[in-house]
Amino acid sequence: MNPSRRLLIETIAAIGLFTLVGPTMAKGKHEHHSGKEMLGDKIKTKGDHVLHKRGPHTVIVHVADNGKIKGMSVKHDKKGDLAVKKYKTTKKMAETDGLRFASYILAQAQSMGTVYIGYAYIDDYGDEQIYWWPYEMIYDGDTGAVEYVPYA
Repeated sequence: MNPSRRLLIETIAAIGLFTLVGPTMAKGKHEHHSGKEMLGDKIKTKGDHVLHKRGPHTVIVHVADNGKIKGMSVKHDKKGDLAVKKYKTTKKMAETDGLRFASYILAQAQSMGTVYIGYAYIDDYGDEQIYWWPYEMIYDGDTGAVEYVPYA
């Protein structure tokens, strides 16, 4: 087989591989929110509280009578209830303004032993919206939580 023909076959194979693997690797971005700051003093009141309204999505947090978060649910105006995933991490993913990752903050300013619990849903654009809470604010933090691994 001559070199130009071999190059053509390899190029076609690479393009075919990319079209099969590329879409599975393409994910939306992760947007991090500080649930603690968004909820504020409502943590003292038992019941369901609207935490955030984002387009057709309404994020509702469920507060127990002891002032801890029991869970979170998300309702879509047309689709109804959406699936919510529970994460845990030791990295501070959301600042009070919701704009900076903890990786941009000096290590001395971070709490190294704190565990954070995040509740997440995927919006209409494929972006994952994650609301982070300190572990102490969650009623049952470990149950159902998977380790959060941010992708680069």
